[in-house]
Amino acid sequence: MWMTRRVDNIQFLPFLTTDVNNLSWLSYGTLKRDGTLIIVNAVGAVLQTSYILVYLHYCPRKTAALLGVLLLGFGYFWLLVPSIEARLQQLGLFCSVFTISMYLSPLTDLAKVIQTKSTQRLSFSLTIATLLTSASWTLYGFRLRDPCIMVSSAGMG
Repeated sequence: MWMTRRVDNIQFLPFLTTDVNNLSWLSYGTLKRDGTLIIVNAVGAVLQTSYILVYLHYCPRKTAALLGVLLLGFGYFWLLVPSIEARLQQLGLFCSVFTISMYLSPLTDLAKVIQTKSTQRLSFSLTIATLLTSASWTLYGFRLRDPCIMVSSAGMG
C-alpha cells in the first residue's frame, strides 16, 4: 500500500477483523489481568491499527465503517454489560466464536485443494505457523483452565 499509494487490490475486511479480534482478546486479557494476553494482543492491535491507518489514508471512505464496528463493540461490552463477571463470560464467548470464524474462512482454499487435487493454493509456511500458534495457545488455555482460550485456539489448528 505504502509503495504503490493505492489500495485497489487490497481487501479491508482482513485488517478490520484481525484488529477487532486483537482488541477483543486485549479486553478479555485486561478483565482477567492476564499479562500474556495483554502483551500479545496489544502488539497485534498496534500493528493492525497501523495497517488500517495506512489503508484509510488511501481510502478514507472506510473510516465510518471502522468507527461504527469499534464503537458498537465497545458500547455493548463496556456500557451495556455492567457486571464484570458477565462481561468476562460474554466477551470470552465472543472472542472464541470470532476467532474460530476468522480462521475458518481459509477453508475455501481447502475446498479448492480437494477439488483440484493440488496444494498449490496453500501456503506451507502459513499453515505450519498457524498450527504451531494454535497449539501454543491451546496449551496455554489448558494451563490456565480457560475454555475460551482452549476452544478458540483449537479451532485455529
